[in-house]
Amino acid sequence: MIAWRVPAAAATLLCLAASGSAFAGAAFAGLDDAAARGESIYLRGVTASGANVQASHVSGGPPAKGRDTACVNCHQHSGLGATEGHVIIPPITGRYLFQPRSTGDKHATNLPYVEGMHRDRDPYTDATLAHAIRDGVDAEGRTLGYLMPRFALGEQDMSDLIAYLKKLDPHHVPGVTDSILHFATIITPDADPVKKQGMLSVMEQYFADKNTRAMKSLPHMHTTENTMYSRTMYMTNRRWQLHVWELKGPADSWQAQLEDYAAKEPVFAVISGLGAGNWQPVADFCEREHMPCLFPNVEVPVVQNGEFYTMYFSKGVLLEAGLIADAISDSNDAAPIRIRSVRQVYRAGDSGERAAKALSADLATSGIVVHDLVLPGLDAANASDRKGIDRVLHDLAPGEALVLWLRPADVAALGPLPEKVPAVYLSSLLGGLDQMPLPVSWRQRAWLAYPFDLPDRRVVRVDYALGWFRIRKIPVVAEQVQSDTYLALGLLSETLSHMVDTFVRDYLVERMEDDLEHRLMTGYYPRLTLSQTERFASKGGYVVRFAGKDNDVRVVAAHDWMVPQ
Repeated sequence: MIAWRVPAAAATLLCLAASGSAFAGAAFAGLDDAAARGESIYLRGVTASGANVQASHVSGGPPAKGRDTACVNCHQHSGLGATEGHVIIPPITGRYLFQPRSTGDKHATNLPYVEGMHRDRDPYTDATLAHAIRDGVDAEGRTLGYLMPRFALGEQDMSDLIAYLKKLDPHHVPGVTDSILHFATIITPDADPVKKQGMLSVMEQYFADKNTRAMKSLPHMHTTENTMYSRTMYMTNRRWQLHVWELKGPADSWQAQLEDYAAKEPVFAVISGLGAGNWQPVADFCEREHMPCLFPNVEVPVVQNGEFYTMYFSKGVLLEAGLIADAISDSNDAAPIRIRSVRQVYRAGDSGERAAKALSADLATSGIVVHDLVLPGLDAANASDRKGIDRVLHDLAPGEALVLWLRPADVAALGPLPEKVPAVYLSSLLGGLDQMPLPVSWRQRAWLAYPFDLPDRRVVRVDYALGWFRIRKIPVVAEQVQSDTYLALGLLSETLSHMVDTFVRDYLVERMEDDLEHRLMTGYYPRLTLSQTERFASKGGYVVRFAGKDNDVRVVAAHDWMVPQ
């Protein structure tokens, strides 16, 4: 797509339609026919006829086609561009392309600040914009940089694409007023009540602090863009308001509840949130409504292609399943007795059920057979559970591994571990992390999937949040959830400051992707990164063992950091 001519010393940017995934689905509801056809070109590199868009590069090389030519690859979903090092990709939405040249009066325009915006050039017309897209010549007759492809688009396809660019500017952004930014957090019925209390206590205090620090609301300011203070001059002070959307009843009723909440309390984005085994209806709602859903605390996140608006810190128990599968494979490479089958235990309807299915699928590729013992659901738990687990332990054969997807109460109730069992794998996320109440007789043969950094390596990063809690007298009742919630709120605050007053939902997601990897205080995680095609910021974890005997809760790595494939 279109890009601007800038001095060569600044390493001109322009849209290289780099290979990457474009996201399906309308960016805005209510597109007319022409804009809807243009959307297909912008997002997927496919014309209304189903033909792949073709593009060439002035620098030579093979031509690009189809998805590799999609404008979204460089100019982003929002059309507001991006920055990569010294390379600046400019905004190409209608108001930035067709805005009249600045007359020098700083009040003459009202464009929100975006890096790469140009106010000192002639506006495009449909004709000059088509010339730029096809031939690489800007509105003032200057040649665009070599990174900008030249697109072979016919008249109708060009008209469709330009119609879409004009529609990319949202005329109304829900949850944003001149004085308030509205946010929601979503809580599902299966959320742990203790974690809920901990999460909300952090969020409520963070919002209160934010609003205490906020200065008196000011009218929107403009900038000449000529000073180092230009972006902060542009900002309007807004209060943050939190709305708690607590869902009730069966999952098939959540969609209607969320729609009702959004109608009554429009919000700019969903921040944090809490769920256990089923986040799918929430993720579907956020995608359908084009609403950012940032870092919910969920044990079983949604893994699906094309998801754009929801991002997570990790894959939760699904990541743990991958870690256990890799650990079993590694042990097979070194052990004299190969593991040929696995017995795993979980409760019906709990998060461990999804994790068990994921582990079964991972191990099937290695030819390892998995047998399941399904305990009654948490609401139907009874005294017969212990007998079922005891029977599994008694029936285990040499070379057969045991995997437990159990909560702390079940872990604490485990009986003696028979000597013939060489190793047991457990979910630390479900079992209580390093505070897991595992009986002493199990500790020397227990391996824990651990989707976080090791305690001694994260201490400084987590102490930052714990100090904040301590000063504000917030009880620490669920440290990892509260730390992740604090981290999500900090990331939101930093990203909004970089967005200045450009409140566009897609742009929030894109800036979060860009800003995340520069974050130093990453809480429980050693490093966080995202991209257009990644929605899980932390990719790996450890398999750990207890360091000592008896009630020593220290854990040490049994393997290096692993990133399951």
